[in-house]
Amino acid sequence: MKRAKSGSRVVYIPGNHDEMFRQFSGLDFGGVEIRRSAVHETADGRRLLVLHGDEFDAVVMSQRWLAFLGDAAYTFLLKLNVAINAVRRRLNLPYWSLSAHAKHKVKDAVAFISRFEETVATAARKRHLDGVVCGHIHTAEQRDFDGLAYYNDGDWVESCTALVEHPDGRMEILRWSEEVLARTTEIREEAA
Repeated sequence: MKRAKSGSRVVYIPGNHDEMFRQFSGLDFGGVEIRRSAVHETADGRRLLVLHGDEFDAVVMSQRWLAFLGDAAYTFLLKLNVAINAVRRRLNLPYWSLSAHAKHKVKDAVAFISRFEETVATAARKRHLDGVVCGHIHTAEQRDFDGLAYYNDGDWVESCTALVEHPDGRMEILRWSEEVLARTTEIREEAA
């Protein structure tokens, strides 16, 4: 809200974890626009569809009970992850995501992610846009689908990733665990 008050355009796009806010789509609160999707124009002139992405998830859309079960299991893994990483910190080991590890080990999840990415990219292509930015599957990724850019920012809870646009329009995924490791290494080298 602070950025919105200072003149920045702020668009909030609720997803399946905060879907109660979807009922406010089309409204503005304190300069924050609540929308189901938006089109962002990058500094280099590309037009990107920005959305959460859960509307392309067949499980979320057609088998809500399975989505709730998956959400409960995911929440449990996140809580367990806190304990695991507390121990890892004491052992001077870097951050590690149990939930991300579990997802990567599940073969069906890999196939789902591939289908999801292609489906979301197709939706942007049908709207004659240059690419898409989404989240939902919590897997940070930059891909090209026959000239159409696909960006998934991952998430800040499980994988500690974010998507940023540079002043020249170039997009980059930031991985906080790598940033922390680089800073820690730099500090150790300076101290040595």
